[in-house]
Amino acid sequence: MEPALPARSTFAIATTVMAAVLAAAPFVGVYPVFLMKALCFALFACAFNLLIGFGGLLSFGHAMFLGTAGYACAHAAKEWGWPPEAAILAGTAASTLLGIVTGALAIRRQGIYFAMITLALAQMMFFFFLQAPFTHGEDGIQSVPRGRLFGFIDLSNILVMYFTVLVVFLVGFLLIYRIVNSPFGQVLKAIRENEARAISLGYDAEKYKLVAFILSAALSGLAGSVKAIVFQLASLTDAHWTMSGEVVLMTLLGGMGTIFGPVVGAFIIVGIESYLTAGIVIGDVKFGPEWAIVLTGVIFVVCVLAFRRGIVGELGAWWARRKR
Repeated sequence: MEPALPARSTFAIATTVMAAVLAAAPFVGVYPVFLMKALCFALFACAFNLLIGFGGLLSFGHAMFLGTAGYACAHAAKEWGWPPEAAILAGTAASTLLGIVTGALAIRRQGIYFAMITLALAQMMFFFFLQAPFTHGEDGIQSVPRGRLFGFIDLSNILVMYFTVLVVFLVGFLLIYRIVNSPFGQVLKAIRENEARAISLGYDAEKYKLVAFILSAALSGLAGSVKAIVFQLASLTDAHWTMSGEVVLMTLLGGMGTIFGPVVGAFIIVGIESYLTAGIVIGDVKFGPEWAIVLTGVIFVVCVLAFRRGIVGELGAWWARRKR
């Protein structure tokens, strides 16, 4: 059953509350670097959700857009000396162009064939980044300058950097909401539900799916570009196939096909990874950072078995039943 999208008034209230909480978080003891990482992945998950949740297309290679944008942005900022806004646009443009090429190749197939093609293309990009001289192999592009946004906003200040990331996230989040609730989004959902019927009504299904793929790639690239500026690093981690798996988990955990689900899922997964980075001690037993992978796997299994709609999807369904 398709998760119900919130009404405009409900969405406006929820978004305002979310923005207020995120704006206040650094002042109540939450580490800004953690928040920035979570926001970057939340935007990435929302972009992926646009493709799978509303377009019905499962991509196993979405990390190639995150990684490509990160490398392009980092190279433009460090080697060419571009200001951060230009470097971020360069990274987003690079992932958009890659989305056009890979989408044109993959969109002709459906189901598992589409997923495998995206995975194969992503692995090709990973090995390209591993061998290309400008990426510096396993070392990545380090010490990327943050610079000054628009020439006067100093991004070396951690709070200024955080609120810049927050604004970028909110703009991307609202853009996705607008796309989903536009006529284009309605046709996209119709294609997801019954492609043959949509085609019989005169809609070019491949064209709509390609546009959705490109939009998802562009927004994923925006997340990757901002992440490269935040952490002053572009590395192979963002282009690895495991990153594609993580964004799938974030989306399913939060609620595929919901607006706020990917945000919730991203914060949970990033929180688990950040909390277990140094390991935890229970009694005389110490659990190392590798347990983050085990715990993530357990969460995925529980989510699939018990929360088929994801956290936000299940909460929405419970609220709908309660109202009835």
